[in-house]
Amino acid sequence: MLSRILVPMDDSEPAGKALAYALENFPDAEVTVLHVVGVPSMLMGQAAGLALEDDLDDAARERAEPVFERVRKRAADHDREVDTVVGVGHPARNILDRADNYDTVVLGSHGADWNRASHRFLVGNVAGTVVRRASVPVTIVR
Repeated sequence: MLSRILVPMDDSEPAGKALAYALENFPDAEVTVLHVVGVPSMLMGQAAGLALEDDLDDAARERAEPVFERVRKRAADHDREVDTVVGVGHPARNILDRADNYDTVVLGSHGADWNRASHRFLVGNVAGTVVRRASVPVTIVR
C-alpha cells in the first residue's frame, strides 16, 4: 500500500493530469506536490533572477504560489488536501533528491517547456531521467 506520493508539478497539462491521477487512484495516500523554480536556461534567466533576491526561500515560494493555488483547487475538487514543497534548480535533480522519502513518484510525461529546443538541450527529459535513476517506482501520466 502506498502511503506517501511525490507529484512534481509545473504549468503543463501532463503535470495536472499526474496530480489528478494521484488524487483519484491513491485516495488514502499523503500527496506532496513539488514545484521547482530557477530552472537553468541558456541565459540563466530564472536562476539568475532568483540569485539576485535578498531572500531566496521567500522568492522561490512566491514564484511557486500560482502553481500551488491551482494544485490546492484541484485537490479540493477531490475533497483532498496536499502538502507543497518548493525546490530550486534542476527539476530532475530535485525530484531524485527527494524520491527516497516517498513510496512512489507520479509525474507528467513532459513539462511546460517541452517544445523549447533550448530546454531539451540543456535540461534534458526530466521524466526520462527520473524513470532511469529513481530508487522508487515511478508512474508517468500522459
